[in-house]
Amino acid sequence: QVRLEESGPGLVKPSQTLSLTCTICGGQIISSYGWSWIRQPPGKGLEWMGVIDYAGTSYYSPSIKSRISISRDTSKNQFSLQLSSVTPEDTAVYYCARVDGTSWNPDYWGQGTQVTVSS
Repeated sequence: QVRLEESGPGLVKPSQTLSLTCTICGGQIISSYGWSWIRQPPGKGLEWMGVIDYAGTSYYSPSIKSRISISRDTSKNQFSLQLSSVTPEDTAVYYCARVDGTSWNPDYWGQGTQVTVSS
């Protein structure tokens, strides 16, 4: 059974960089799957942010492409999100997820972590 655990600060100041890590338990990051970050702002729907695929190549949502970076640490079985120049509009529950290597549909999710952008 794959389990994903998000970790990182719950409060980030405007203009700073939001950094989150997802630890993978019960599965290997080097696999045929991809690994995604998805967020849900308050009162809004889910927003796909990006994915790192089995080869370690990252793909991002066009709306945040200039601010986002997704990377992986194979020695720790983790992948990470960095989102720069945050504003209060980046306040959301952030989820990491395992996704199908072809369709990028999520099949396992972390429990989510609340990140608030505020001074």
